[in-house]
Amino acid sequence: MDGTLASFQTHQIPLSTFETLKTLKNNGIKLFIATGRGKDGLDILQGFPFDGYITLNGQYCFTDEEVIYENTIDSQDIQNLLNYLDKKPFPCGFTEEHTKYFNMRNHLVDEIHEITHNDNHPARDCRDVAQQKIYQCMCFVDEKEEIEVLKVMPHCHASRWYPTFCDISPLGGSKQHGIDQFLKYYHIDLAHTMAFGDGGNDIPMLKHVALSIAMKNANDKVKAIVDYVTDDVDHDSIYKACKHFQLL
Repeated sequence: MDGTLASFQTHQIPLSTFETLKTLKNNGIKLFIATGRGKDGLDILQGFPFDGYITLNGQYCFTDEEVIYENTIDSQDIQNLLNYLDKKPFPCGFTEEHTKYFNMRNHLVDEIHEITHNDNHPARDCRDVAQQKIYQCMCFVDEKEEIEVLKVMPHCHASRWYPTFCDISPLGGSKQHGIDQFLKYYHIDLAHTMAFGDGGNDIPMLKHVALSIAMKNANDKVKAIVDYVTDDVDHDSIYKACKHFQLL
């Protein structure tokens, strides 16, 4: 969503994108969100009727009627992370079904909120979170410390779309896996899929679908593995790509 549908400059989805989505839907094309955001971060969609939502990088997938897949972090992995934080504190966000909270906040968390307008959740005592259903952790560590954190969370993996933090999710969960859940749900063949992305957490999804598109604002690793690079999110990127592939 961020950097693909929503602009980092305006923090909104461009009007041309909404108009393109309406046209695609009227043409019988099913539309899905695939995002690292949780369910509580979808207000930016302004109620647009997507056919499904792959949230938390694939850990929580639902339609407007039902949850079709969910995947939570092993409670012992969460406890191991809490023990690690006691020794080496850093800001960490814990995401439940309807909310997120942090063990602490600093300038790094505030910086991300300035970009996403979706990370203003409070800090609180998190010693009880191993007893909660946690779908994803947002760990503000560099790539070197990310490796150390994953050593104490053996049932998890990490993805990163911004240099100051990584999303830690349970093994087996990804946007790619979320896509497969919806293909099965709607009886759609993988050969009929198309995806847009801009961040490192989009790479498994973009490699998986039949037709992959990167935004101009995507990093070079993303651009290297896609079929087509469109314009950036602030310059009618979704419209231009769909026009290029004669979907409009």
